[in-house]
Amino acid sequence: MKDRSDNAESAAMISKPADGIMKLIKAICWIIAIIPVFAQSQPITISHDKLRGGFALVLPGKTPRIITDPSETELIAITVKAFSEDLALISGRKPDMAHELKSGTIPVIIGTLGQSKIIDQLALEKFIPSAQVEGKWETFCITVINHPKNPKEKVLVIFGSDPRGTAFGVFEFSKMLGVSPWVWWADVRPKPQSHIYIQPGKNIIGPPSVKYRGFFINDEDWGMRPWAAKNMDKDLKDIGPGTYEKIFELMLRLKANYLWPAMHPGTKAFWYYKENPELARKYGILMGSSHHEPMLRNTEFEWNENFREEYGKEHGDWRYDTNKDEIYRFFEDRVRESVNNPAIYTVGMRATKDGAMPGPTDNPGKIKILESVIHDQREILQNRLKKPANEIPQVFCPYKEVLELYRAGLKVPGDVTITWVDDNHGYIRQLPNPAEQKRSGGNGVYYHFSYWGQPQDYLWLASTSPVLTSFEMSKAYALHARNIWVFNVGDIKPAELELEFGLDLAWNINAWTPEKAHGYMEFWAANTFGKEFAKSIGKIKSDYYRLAAAAKPEHLTGVYFTPEEIRLRLKDYRELVAQTLEVGKLIPDRLQDAYFELITYPVQAACSMNEKILYAQESLRLAENSQPQALEYAERARTAYAQIGELSQKYNLEIANGKWAGIMDDHPRGREIFNMPKVATADSVKATKTNKKLSVQPVSISAGSYVSKGNDDERLHKIDGLGLGGSGVTVWPLLMKTFTEKDIREAPYADYKLVLDKGEHTVQVKCLPSFPLYQGLQLRFAISINGTKPEFVDIAPVAETKPWSANVLKGYASGETMYYCNKKQEVSVRIYFPDPGLVINLICAKAIILSKKE
Repeated sequence: MKDRSDNAESAAMISKPADGIMKLIKAICWIIAIIPVFAQSQPITISHDKLRGGFALVLPGKTPRIITDPSETELIAITVKAFSEDLALISGRKPDMAHELKSGTIPVIIGTLGQSKIIDQLALEKFIPSAQVEGKWETFCITVINHPKNPKEKVLVIFGSDPRGTAFGVFEFSKMLGVSPWVWWADVRPKPQSHIYIQPGKNIIGPPSVKYRGFFINDEDWGMRPWAAKNMDKDLKDIGPGTYEKIFELMLRLKANYLWPAMHPGTKAFWYYKENPELARKYGILMGSSHHEPMLRNTEFEWNENFREEYGKEHGDWRYDTNKDEIYRFFEDRVRESVNNPAIYTVGMRATKDGAMPGPTDNPGKIKILESVIHDQREILQNRLKKPANEIPQVFCPYKEVLELYRAGLKVPGDVTITWVDDNHGYIRQLPNPAEQKRSGGNGVYYHFSYWGQPQDYLWLASTSPVLTSFEMSKAYALHARNIWVFNVGDIKPAELELEFGLDLAWNINAWTPEKAHGYMEFWAANTFGKEFAKSIGKIKSDYYRLAAAAKPEHLTGVYFTPEEIRLRLKDYRELVAQTLEVGKLIPDRLQDAYFELITYPVQAACSMNEKILYAQESLRLAENSQPQALEYAERARTAYAQIGELSQKYNLEIANGKWAGIMDDHPRGREIFNMPKVATADSVKATKTNKKLSVQPVSISAGSYVSKGNDDERLHKIDGLGLGGSGVTVWPLLMKTFTEKDIREAPYADYKLVLDKGEHTVQVKCLPSFPLYQGLQLRFAISINGTKPEFVDIAPVAETKPWSANVLKGYASGETMYYCNKKQEVSVRIYFPDPGLVINLICAKAIILSKKE
């Protein structure tokens, strides 16, 4: 027994280390087994230095091979061709094309789940994470995997849930390699690389926050059309397929999928050139039409100009109540033609030009006809597309007078997307209320980066801050306007940054929320010009937007600045130009054209416009006081006027070897503001001085300079870059509660300190000139000075009125409160936020000077 026991003990002693070794071996095997899984859970990274275990995409003397399934849609072939050209720009070598995976190559597999046999086989064998992508809208994965036939080799795979998702994935990877979406449209040439390595991992991106994302080419008379006629579609002398092919590629690079094509008088309809819709189909772009082009019909051209050519007769009145049959057929014929094109159909009816629908003059009569129009349009869609109307994408745009009809009771079918509109100046007029948020067709937004109309145009330079765009569109998203976003970009150039931001936000609403959006300029600069220039260029763009918030360059004649404000404004612009030119000296030669287009031209042109207008105004003021400096200022104004012409000539004739000839018109519509203004002359300088007017400089503090805040203060944020003065304070995320006199002291608030002299003062609060979120809400602040009862002030005027006009030109709405100080003292000012969406920018106080009677 003892021997047995001894043997058992000995065996146990031997087995313990053996068990430990086995456990260690199993652990090592498990670690080895999960390494690929762990690696795939990490995002891929790009390096120009050799990575252990990395995938070598670009090496000297070696050529990548792109592998696709030839049975996939044309979109994949188009995308792969563009990607191969991107790789050639970087490496100097175009990749080979193949349809079969082999060892001993640098393989890049590109394809769509369910449409590519190669991708489906990789999914079946669990080489790619297909379950995380399959069935999702426009979603894609970029991953490095082991070679299925040789585990010692790596394979780069880009695949999508649908063809557009695959295309977006390819262009996203191209961007990661250093190829800007603006490689052609703004001459952003990538840096050549001899070595590119990909660290194994996976990037799964999508689905997008907004389903349909796109833009509207508009007011193209002074840029896009003359440029296209000279350079892209010379035979047509118009915007045609040569231009649209480049536009469609840009859209894919920006992850856009929806286009309202150019439609101004003088431009033939998109559908007039039969290659255009065919190209849209190949590129996977959904076609649409603007707010006054129902059913994909460009009424400006197809009804007003081309009806006889299309139908062999003159048209009748554009009145549905008296000419229904002719207009019905006009709509129906386009739907029949569009059967093979993915599209979103605009329903409703306005004038053939941008105006109210002809017909009855009273709202009930207009509503009755418009509801009849929409009913018949849906009947056409259902009959011609052979599916229920509620399965066909449709959009209704309550633009200008149409919004008033909607407010008056116009009924829009629930499956139609209502695309709400800004006031043409960046402030959304109305968003969906809680009931409208539940519509099966959802909601959307049509938003302007360019505009022709009242109170003044801005067709020349793009100066809408991404921070404002983020605030307005994030409000819209929070209220479920998530189905369609369309941006009016004029001629695309020079709104490159603004458009890219809008589409980036539409793709991922959380990436650039209002409190983070001020960082976009630096992010964009890093991607466009390189990390070494990111901070300096980001600051240049931020200052450019800050100055434009107080008056766009095209709006200067509609805004009053005091002499001191003019001095500071021009000083800021001179410093901005100096900084721009200094950074420009450091930009590599390959990016000099891009830097001029994207940075130098808008900054210098904006500065020169300010100098032209403001020095001219100051010259006349000084002339009234017989000050010789008036003539110096007059000459500065003339110099600035000449410089604008010189800058534009360089843009059109010199940049990129004349590629952009005709794109940049510095006096669109020939408006008076673009001419040389009246200035002082030697004869106008008077011999005797007039008495100087007594003026008092106001005390002004930024809303972000609060000394304390309270009541849900975690929501009260300073938003850098939002509105006048460089920042705004608001309650974000939106607090969907309205406070009244009974509970106003429970509302979020910010406290400020002002030092005021003895006497009567006006305390003015300057706010972002936005609108109440939806009907039934208000947009007010409440103010309490030294503990007085809070006084409510409504700051939201009706759109298209004189107060609204003044607000959008000067960049703020305001309210005033009177306060008397019996001595010079520090006073406490508390601003309450009773309504959602309110943003305050500045608090100003000014003593009231009473003139003495003589």
